[in-house]
Formats: sequence, structure tokens, C-alpha cells
Amino acid sequence: MSQQTATRTNVRARVDELVRFVQQGRILEAMDEFYAPDVKMSENANPPTVGLAANVEREKQFLSQVKQWKGFTATAVGVDEQRGVSFVENVIEFTHTSGADVRMEQVSVARWRDGKIVEERFYYDSAKK
Repeated sequence: MSQQTATRTNVRARVDELVRFVQQGRILEAMDEFYAPDVKMSENANPPTVGLAANVEREKQFLSQVKQWKGFTATAVGVDEQRGVSFVENVIEFTHTSGADVRMEQVSVARWRDGKIVEERFYYDSAKK
């Protein structure tokens, strides 16, 4: 089996493993395990944050606002093995440090190379209700 074929066939397994990490609240560990050193991550139409170190810092800032991790539910997962692309529709629930309960619904689309995410974009409704 060629390296390219091996990379493609592993995308679904890697996505499932990533979901398990996040469900367990192991977000920073997931960054090291599943993201390439040159990863580009963006939210909605915002410019990307480039590089693993910068994205780990961004995640640390997010996590500093989390008092209690309540859960991560993947409501839909899709993988295009041939293109190395995945999406995860999910619901994130946590208690903010202010005491407010937060429930976020989002979709992340990731592009994979050699078992690592090289590009990821998060789509969600940022309007306050």
C-alpha cells in the first residue's frame, strides 16, 4: 500500500480518535497528537491562526474561560478519504468562568496530511440571542 493510500484510509480512524480526545476534555493533548506544525486554523471568515504553537496558545486562551467541561457531542461526521477532508458537526457544552452555562453548535472542516490536520475551519453562528 502506498503512503498516500495509507494516509487516506487512516483519516476516518484519526477523526474518530480526535473526537474521543475532545469528548474527554483532552484538547491540548489533541493539539499535539492531531495537528501539523504548520497548521492553519480559522473561525468563520476570520483570518487563520498559523502554526501549532500559535494555535495551542489560542486554545489555552479559550480553555482559561472554561470553569467546567460538560461535554462534546459529535452529531455528524463525514470523511472524504480520497481528498483527505473531514467534517464534524458538534455541540460543545461547558460552564464559563463567569458561571454561565454555554452551549455551542458548530461544524469543523479539516484537511489532513500524513495523519495530521494541516488546515481547519470552524463554522458557527456568532450572533447573540
